[in-house]
Amino acid sequence: MEFSCDREKMLSVFQTAAAVVPARSPKSILQNVKFAAEGPNIVVMATDLDISVRVVLEGADVRSEGVVIVPVDPFGSILRESSDANMHVVATESGTSVRGDRSRFQIPARNPDEYPVIEDTPWEAYHEIPARVLRELIHRTTFATDVESTRYALGGVLIEFDAERMTAVGTDGRRLAKMEAIANSVGGHRGGAAATIVPTRAMQIIERSLVEMDTPVHLAAFDNSLGVRIGNTRIVSRLVEGRYPRWRDVFPKRTAATRIDLIVGPLLANVRQAAIFNDKDSRGLEFSFDAGRVKIAAAATNLGSSEIEYPLAYDGPPISVVLDNRYVIDFLRVLSPQQAIQLELEGPQGAALFTTDDGYSYVVMPLSRDR
Repeated sequence: MEFSCDREKMLSVFQTAAAVVPARSPKSILQNVKFAAEGPNIVVMATDLDISVRVVLEGADVRSEGVVIVPVDPFGSILRESSDANMHVVATESGTSVRGDRSRFQIPARNPDEYPVIEDTPWEAYHEIPARVLRELIHRTTFATDVESTRYALGGVLIEFDAERMTAVGTDGRRLAKMEAIANSVGGHRGGAAATIVPTRAMQIIERSLVEMDTPVHLAAFDNSLGVRIGNTRIVSRLVEGRYPRWRDVFPKRTAATRIDLIVGPLLANVRQAAIFNDKDSRGLEFSFDAGRVKIAAAATNLGSSEIEYPLAYDGPPISVVLDNRYVIDFLRVLSPQQAIQLELEGPQGAALFTTDDGYSYVVMPLSRDR
């Protein structure tokens, strides 16, 4: 196998595939990336057996076809640290040579037949969504999942497909984030027979692969996996097994709730100030809304207390609720500072419901006042 390619282009494709490589694995072969020269292109592949990535490296000068696997760390370092414009790769049974204009590296050979087969299974039915919308959808839900829970279903994002819509839900049992977006069904795609619960790590890898924001992304749900096409990149992830919570039941059903209009930037800045005196044993912030103002207060034994007040265009009745500062900050961080949001409350014991005008909802369960 022999080919030459622009170093920056090879690095970009390599990093996309290498994102799935496990830092530790009992199977050392998985800590490699596979290159396959097929015709005029190079296919770069990696897997951890749960998530697989295939990326087509276009524009390479392929002089002889073949397959080679290279260890992710040294090969990635070569591409990052080299200042050469082009790299020339020659793989033989004795090893792999990587050369630039002023550099040369030799990597020991390893049998590529030991590497798991990563098939490029085509699919005709899928949902199509713009990359920038999918990125928002992932960014606004993955933070609410719980990858350490023994309830494995909470360690992933639930995706539901309708004819013209896609919904993503993330929860850890104490808060829930839901994002809806327009997504067109192609070929009659409706998803698999089972719930499509995608591991949080897979969603994060998909998000990092969304570089070109105007690129259409294709998602296809099968009975035990999710396939994603992003230009020349193919990502396939196994689904999380387990029963997902009845998330629609989490949303409060109210007829007389108090609605408060807020802006992300000022709210986040004041929540951070008030949370200075929170610790691991006392994370509650009391939000008190009154005519023309909101007061955010916290107190922690042996630390101190804080009380932050700022003006607010609110003329409703006095109402207050105690919320975990981490959950409020997590929510506000995934939004732009200029984003307008609405908070819906119905007393100190009811869940707080945050919403935006672009299909995003976030539910947080309140804390007791003795926190």
